[in-house]
Amino acid sequence: MSSSIVIIPTYNEIENVEAIIRAVFDLQKEFHVLIVDDNSPDKTGDCVRGLQEEFKGKLFLETRLEKSGLGTAYIHGFKWAIAKGYDYIFEMDADFSHTPSDLLRLLKACENGADLAVGSRYKKGVNVVNWPLHRVLLSYGASIYVKLITGMRVDDPTAGFVCYKRKVLEAIDLDSVRFVGYAFQIEMKFRAYLKHFKIEEVSIIFRDRVLGKSKMSSSIISEAIWGVFVMKMRSLFLKNKF
Repeated sequence: MSSSIVIIPTYNEIENVEAIIRAVFDLQKEFHVLIVDDNSPDKTGDCVRGLQEEFKGKLFLETRLEKSGLGTAYIHGFKWAIAKGYDYIFEMDADFSHTPSDLLRLLKACENGADLAVGSRYKKGVNVVNWPLHRVLLSYGASIYVKLITGMRVDDPTAGFVCYKRKVLEAIDLDSVRFVGYAFQIEMKFRAYLKHFKIEEVSIIFRDRVLGKSKMSSSIISEAIWGVFVMKMRSLFLKNKF
């Protein structure tokens, strides 16, 4: 059994899902893959089921009844992976925004002492390809805002390309994680930071999706802006919740 599993949440990713699965399995290091699909109308789940016989014992599918948010999809996957005994648990997008071969670099960082390795767009300047300027400014500005509010010295706190050691996820009360959109990524790093786990950033190049549609929305942005401030206040006055 592999010690590493890559969790990939999907909703209408039929154009990408088979290619991303094959790209992970083509790596020299063996990774298992868990797809957490929110009952995609485009039959993403059916595509994954069709591949499970070919990749028996290393491709897994969890199907939820409806679209319920990125954060809850990852929480579902984390609990599944912990129960199965994986030592290294990864987050990765289905749309090739994250380069599958960089999984090896995140894993190496954790094997060399990091508790949580973050694929960072901003560790060495701004390494983003094919994003419009306003989105780069929004994302980069959000990273500065999060550092100011939380005190957490992570250059890319909204990053969704992450490797966790199992002990980090076991130490976090996953049922108390509140955010469901992209602010979920901030909250998970903040909770790990408060528990004094070692967070290391690995510089990557982030590429905007080519196929499929972005899931970004105004409500997700609002959650990230206002939610981070509320999260910081809760961490000060309700320390037992963190």
